[in-house]
Amino acid sequence: MNGARTRIQLFTGKGGSGATTLASAAALAAASAGSKVLLMSIDRAHSLADVLAIPVPREVTPLLGGLDVWQLDMLTLVEDKFRGLSVLLDAAGAHEHGSTFDTLEPEELTGSLGIADILAIAEVVRMASSGEYDVVIVDCPAATEALRVFGAPAMVSEYLERVWPRHRRLSAVAANDVRLILLVSVIERVVSTVDQISGFLADRSNTTVHLVTSAESSAVLSTRRTLSGLALSGVQVQRIVVNGIVPQFDSVSDRSSTSDGATRWLANRRDAQRSCVDSLRLAAGAVPVEVVEQTDTEPVGLAALGDIAAALEGAAPAIDEGSVPEPQSLTELVTVTLESGTGVDSVYAMRMHLPLVDPSSLSLGRVEDDVLVGADGVRRRVRLASVLRRCVVSGAELDGTDLIIRFVPDPAVWPV
Repeated sequence: MNGARTRIQLFTGKGGSGATTLASAAALAAASAGSKVLLMSIDRAHSLADVLAIPVPREVTPLLGGLDVWQLDMLTLVEDKFRGLSVLLDAAGAHEHGSTFDTLEPEELTGSLGIADILAIAEVVRMASSGEYDVVIVDCPAATEALRVFGAPAMVSEYLERVWPRHRRLSAVAANDVRLILLVSVIERVVSTVDQISGFLADRSNTTVHLVTSAESSAVLSTRRTLSGLALSGVQVQRIVVNGIVPQFDSVSDRSSTSDGATRWLANRRDAQRSCVDSLRLAAGAVPVEVVEQTDTEPVGLAALGDIAAALEGAAPAIDEGSVPEPQSLTELVTVTLESGTGVDSVYAMRMHLPLVDPSSLSLGRVEDDVLVGADGVRRRVRLASVLRRCVVSGAELDGTDLIIRFVPDPAVWPV
């Protein structure tokens, strides 16, 4: 360990694009460079062991010098956590209802409020906070599911605050009901955990996403939607890696070893892929787009991954530590200005940065003091500035990469 805070690198992407392979190669490259690395998978597909050609590592397992691996078992994790919770609540007294936590199956709990997703990310944060590793590299599920995983902590925190606000929870403790006090204590621990997770995910100086895709038109569209969803989630994408590019062969030696038809096919295929990469670079804006060429052998096992690791390390963009932005939450990325007028005739504009959003997928809503913003399959609650809580929405528009929502005062509650 070098004494610096542990970095978290999250690898996700279009299904079948090779995110698990590139996460494994990146872990191997980091370990070879002298870092202490944990490679862990929270993907329920359990393909990490297949790529590494090892038995499934169901606990933290040393793989080679400087590199540990771990395939998280989501079902066992949920079962263990809730077994302890059930015992704790049972010890506090008799149940008032007919069912208990221990009557629920782990399979039922995994779908409740994204419990499994939260516990999985909590394990990532726990390992990153342990002080044992320089880097924790995470093989995440495919992009659509990963967006849900990344959004689960904020969703639960917002849900709990809405249905049972903290000031009411704390006042309930005065009832001297042991079971109620314990329940409040459990909820406070949950809120503290999800807030810690949200803080780690929003910490752009330490937590980054490596988005893996393939050089196909459909993949470009999918990647664009994922970038939009990640922007709404407040998670930083460090780079996009386009995997499986046809290598550039020497035309003379290639023609001497294969037919002209095959040569043309490879050249056309590479040109089509390069065109997709160019389109992706245009869509990605400031996010670096790197390419990894397809190998002539199946990328399974440490030897094959070593070659990919070298190519991936060479493609990695240089990071200027002085230019790394300070951690920002989604709320901090929102600005509010007075556009015109005074008093009840004022017009306020709330501006939110939403690059690459598909206008047809955009949705807006208002719930009490929050505005609901949805885009490309992701929805987030954003707490309104105090001045906007006494206003009503008058309109909204996309201005380039920004969403602008306009508000006007509600005469019924506006101070005169």
